[in-house]
Amino acid sequence: MKFLPNLFANNVQWAQQVEQQEPGFFKSLSDQQNPEYLWIGCADSRVPANEIVGLKPGELFVHRNVANCVVHTDLNCLSVIQYAVEVLKVKHIIVTGHYGCGGINSAMNNAKFGLVDNWLRHIKDVQHKHSAHLKTFSDPVAKQDRLTELHVIEQVMNVAHTSIVQDAWSRGQELQLHSWIYSLKDGKLTDLDTCISSAEEATGTYLAAIEKLTSK
Repeated sequence: MKFLPNLFANNVQWAQQVEQQEPGFFKSLSDQQNPEYLWIGCADSRVPANEIVGLKPGELFVHRNVANCVVHTDLNCLSVIQYAVEVLKVKHIIVTGHYGCGGINSAMNNAKFGLVDNWLRHIKDVQHKHSAHLKTFSDPVAKQDRLTELHVIEQVMNVAHTSIVQDAWSRGQELQLHSWIYSLKDGKLTDLDTCISSAEEATGTYLAAIEKLTSK
């Protein structure tokens, strides 16, 4: 007897539908994966990476964690980036946050949940860095949204500063970094204008993106 039989039933139905729509899909998928994109997103169950951008299995390499953090001591995330860049040769790394993020909200409100509080410290660091701007907000929702945006841009810069990405650029590998925000309210993505294609572009692009946000 299988545990969670409803999920197994859903799986069978899904596999049959996919094969009917595209015969041979799973045979082709099992031979290799060749994605052009690495998605670094939040673990929130309401943010399904492939579905949001309309890509099939095998077309998007995905790493998710609480509040889409890129931390230089996180060997899990770094290993994903290294494999994506050096083995899969992805051309784009997309850090995607989302409005209404529980991690952002918990960090802002100093909520206590245990071990995860240590992880949320990285968000608090971003909050502290941009505290002067965030203090200008009287609406807590608008303030949280702005921190979410700033956090994504800071994570893109963390990606840019990894030795993996720096080495890829130094050897002339085509690789662009992007910062996006997803809205749970309408299902739409917003580009935060942090497209970085080289080490030389990183600082200028970052400063311009921050200036665009903080001047609103």
